[in-house]
This record gives sequence, structure tokens and C-alpha cells, in this order.
Amino acid sequence: MQKIFITGANGFVGSNLRTYLTEEFQFFAYARGEKPIIQEEIVIHLAGKAHDTKNVSSPEEYYQGNTELTKLIFDAFLTSQAQVFIVLSSVKAAADEVTGELTEEVIPRPTTFYGKSKLLAEEYILSKTLTSGKRVYILRPCMIHGPGNKGNLNLLYKLVKRNLPWPLAAFQNLRSFCSIENLCFVISELIHREDIASGIYNIADDNALSTNDLIRYIAKSLSRNPKYLHLPVKLIQSLARIGDMIRLPLNTERLKKLTESYLVDNKKIKTAIGKPLPVSSEEGLKKTFYSFGQNNKNQKNKKMK
Repeated sequence: MQKIFITGANGFVGSNLRTYLTEEFQFFAYARGEKPIIQEEIVIHLAGKAHDTKNVSSPEEYYQGNTELTKLIFDAFLTSQAQVFIVLSSVKAAADEVTGELTEEVIPRPTTFYGKSKLLAEEYILSKTLTSGKRVYILRPCMIHGPGNKGNLNLLYKLVKRNLPWPLAAFQNLRSFCSIENLCFVISELIHREDIASGIYNIADDNALSTNDLIRYIAKSLSRNPKYLHLPVKLIQSLARIGDMIRLPLNTERLKKLTESYLVDNKKIKTAIGKPLPVSSEEGLKKTFYSFGQNNKNQKNKKMK
């Protein structure tokens, strides 16, 4: 049984990946703050400072959590006997706003501290020369969803569950998503296949969806009709700016995440693998929203006991 050195083992991606690969691999989790000593064949670096939609994190937090930690783990990989290094970066390392579709060939121009810290980590990795037999993959997923997700999708679910109308229905957008199942599938292929070249790969589901589509899927998972409220766009934008100052549930960063168009091209990874992704956006999101419902039921049962 091959061994995997993994950081972020207990996070959303890490826990799902360990379940996905549990029958084939033995995992050894990195303890934050320790000097990494890699004796395993494969390194999967998932740990990092996530994008903070409340805008309270400092640049130093992003730099230490995303750039410096990656340098530490990658240096340990270079001096080890491990053959495969996979790091979870982000599409935000390339661009915070997208015109058309985001490809791997775009010249990176991140504007947030999160995106800049991820790009610095990528640049450090690419600056190093690999010895023969080593493969390095920088994965740039877009918004990841799946069972256990605790981000903006969960907020949308709670709104629909309370039978409240979606107040941002006037915004017309399309954005790419990434099913955790598709991400795990890609990582598995990269581990097993020696014919896939090292490099940067966008990871996204095949079909883009609007936020209004998400509301419809959530409502369907709850066996109810979706409710939409078409408030003026300028009014919502003004409220979001106020939220930046007095910490309302809605601020400009969260509004952007919920309503922006962000299309990601996944042709490079699909061509490299030569296989279709196992889950469509619609199927993956339905699984995600179903899991939210199951979690709520489990919490209610615990309270009753």
C-alpha cells in the first residue's frame, strides 16, 4: 500500500479525499508547526489560509498560511524520495475577475491578498528545477462544493429553507463550480498516471450555473417552489457597501461571490486525463444540498436525545 504525506487532512477537501482513496493509500498527516519530514511516495498539500469574505484577515496571515507554508512543504518534497507533489492553489491566483473564460494561459493578475499569496506559492514551485522522476501538479479549483461544505452555498440553503425569497434575483450571472467528487477523481488520476505532464491545471465542472439556478436546485431538494425577489441592483450594491462598514450579513465581497460571473475552462485537465469527469454540476450540487438536509436532521435528532 502506497503512503501519502498530506497537509490539511481534516479540512473539507482533505477529509473527502481520504475517504475517496482510503482503500488504496495510507495517509500520514502533517502537524502544523512541525518540521516536515517526508518519507512517503506522494505529497498532497491542501492546508492554507482560506479566502475571508468578511475581510478581517491580514496580508501576513495569507502570506504565512499560503506562501510560506507551501515553500516549507515543497522544499521538503524536493529533498525527499517522493515522486508526486500535488498542491491545491486557486483560480483566484490567476484572476479575481474574469472576462470570457479563465484558462491556464492567462497572465496572472490577482488583486486580493488571498490570490497574491497563492500566486507567490505557485511562482516559488515553478522556479525550482525538478530531479528526474518527480512530478508536480498545481491545481486551481473554482468554488468547491460537496457534503460538508460550509461556505456561501450553506448560507443560500438556510435562506431557502426558511422560505425566504432570494433578494438578488435581478443579478444575471454564470459561474463555474467544482464538485468535490470531481476534484478527488482528478487527484486520483494524477497519482496513478505517470503520463500526465507536470504543470498548472484548472479544475471545474463542465457546466456553469447562475445563482438563480442554485436557488432552484435548493428549493427542489426541499420539495418547494423557489422564491425570487427582484430588488434594484444599485440598491443592493449600496447596502453591501454599508455592510463593509458596519458588518452586515451582506458586504461587497460576499455580494461579489454570490452574483459575479466567473467562468473557468477545464479543457486542459480533461484532455490530459482523457476521461470525462464523473459528476455534472447539477448532480454534484444536488448531492451537496441533500447533505445539508441530512445534517439538519441529524442535528435535530441529537437535540431531541
